[in-house]
Amino acid sequence: MAGEASGIVLSKQDLREVAAFAAGCAEVVLDVFESDQPDDSRPRDAIGAAWEFARGGERGKALRDTAWAALKAARSADTEAAREAARAAMSAAGAAYLHPLAKATQVKHILGAGAHAARAAELLADDDRSVGAGHLEQTLRRATPVVVDVLSRFPTAPSGGGRVGELIRALDSGLRSRTP
Repeated sequence: MAGEASGIVLSKQDLREVAAFAAGCAEVVLDVFESDQPDDSRPRDAIGAAWEFARGGERGKALRDTAWAALKAARSADTEAAREAARAAMSAAGAAYLHPLAKATQVKHILGAGAHAARAAELLADDDRSVGAGHLEQTLRRATPVVVDVLSRFPTAPSGGGRVGELIRALDSGLRSRTP
């Protein structure tokens, strides 16, 4: 049917690898949020739920609920850096919901946590883009061959999305360059 995206085969293990990658990206900047909102555990809970799924847990309502809660936490943060850190946590929990559709927008499920984390680091350093670039390098090293393989099954990241979109495209390009 016209306009429909074709399917991509994703195993549960593929989803677990992507969730582990995303959780690892998000937890690097968790302290940015917690310094801003020390009594709010929602981003920590989202990252914990992503790790639980990555280690064999279920992909159910509780995981989805922690993602939404982290997004709400982002709205309550006082600084933009803290908001981006909470969005990284939301993206980590949401990574388990990567859809097997050949749509460029699905790349955000794979790389969103890393991009939001890099943006949080930039903002914390007075919008220093070199800090973001260094953070992206760490993220590229964190990606396993399975994550790179999963990413390569999807179209390249879409345009738009402001600075976070730029960071997603930089990660996308960097990881795809590792594909044999």
